[in-house]
Amino acid sequence: MQRRSLLTATTVGLAGSTGLLAAVSGMLTQIPDPVSPTGLSVDQRLSGARALFDAGHHQELLAEVPDLLTYAHQAARSHREIDQARLSAAYALTAGLLGKLGHYDQARTSADRAVVYAEVSGSALAGAAAARELSIVLRHHGEDEAAQRISASALVQVEATGLLTGAQQAAFAQMLCTTAYTHARAGDRSEALELMRGAARAARDLPQHVPPGRLFAITPAAVQLYGVGVHWALGDAGAALEAGNTLHESQFATAERKGRMHTDLARAWWQWDKPQQTADALLGALRVSPAEVRDRPAIRKIVTDLAARHPHTSGVDSLRAALRQRGSLRTA
Repeated sequence: MQRRSLLTATTVGLAGSTGLLAAVSGMLTQIPDPVSPTGLSVDQRLSGARALFDAGHHQELLAEVPDLLTYAHQAARSHREIDQARLSAAYALTAGLLGKLGHYDQARTSADRAVVYAEVSGSALAGAAAARELSIVLRHHGEDEAAQRISASALVQVEATGLLTGAQQAAFAQMLCTTAYTHARAGDRSEALELMRGAARAARDLPQHVPPGRLFAITPAAVQLYGVGVHWALGDAGAALEAGNTLHESQFATAERKGRMHTDLARAWWQWDKPQQTADALLGALRVSPAEVRDRPAIRKIVTDLAARHPHTSGVDSLRAALRQRGSLRTA
């Protein structure tokens, strides 16, 4: 009876998730019809959506995306550059969510639209946010050279602003990290490490805590975490773990970033064939942001492989149970 209840609950949760994903996919097939304004501004909707993303509340955010895009389109009919930038930001956030869930085709559509509206807006920062999401999708599609071009072009455009404001400096540091990781995934070791050295220099001017409302929530600790990912992508697990050996949860403001710290370290431990340390890191991610373990295909695969190859490792049962939890957004 317990098994039947678990299967029923899981089926209901997955069916609900499928419906939410279908609704978002439907939004990406056409431009929404005009709607009447409501009490919430697009900025308020964006802020709420980002808060859901940062908290790892993926299903709740999926439910909000159709309204977010609808009202962002409505505002953009003003043809004001700021409203075009907000629309780009809405699509970039949608792309980030869909990419995290492994829905790369829909994420690419969202990222493409984010790039288009950023270009219309003329905002280098909106362009950088859109380019970052598009480069992520391109990497997953195996289009490494295109990803490098997109991120490098956005980096140049941000640098051309003169980096006169904190927001511009944060965008520059973020795009250095993004471009470094893109080169690392393509196996370009020297360029990846050189870009990370530039990011480390840029990080000296970043605040330890991100000011409210800033588009790029990057800090010195976040740059250090990118170093973990870059070394992992280059196949050097030891250097990745060394890069992250002083990181701790208190350096990150959101559940999503805390969880990402643990999963990045878990990837390095797994690359080094250290099952217990891998499990411990994944359990840390599960504690602070369960969605980072449940919903990301790459992390789910580590859990599955860990359970298959090292079933008696402490914590594996808890990790496997997390994947079966009701509401997990499994991809087909």
